[in-house]
Amino acid sequence: MKYTYRTSGTCSIVIELEVEKGIVKEVLFIGGYHGNQQGISSPVKGMKSEEVISRLEGIRCGKRFTSCPDQLSKALKEFK
Repeated sequence: MKYTYRTSGTCSIVIELEVEKGIVKEVLFIGGYHGNQQGISSPVKGMKSEEVISRLEGIRCGKRFTSCPDQLSKALKEFK
């Protein structure tokens, strides 16, 4: 199932997800830094959404209270 999540507090503005039976199939960040987004998207493909959440939740970007990885964890939580 596909899901679109509007981010908050990051350079990326939207995360598009595809999750099937609790497994992350696709992640696409819209906006932000391409290399960083690939570095997040590629390793999580094929992972259980719960594991992605536990690994990425709470990661901060500089002085911000969130980050692209943290926003991905929030998107997956909301999707569930």
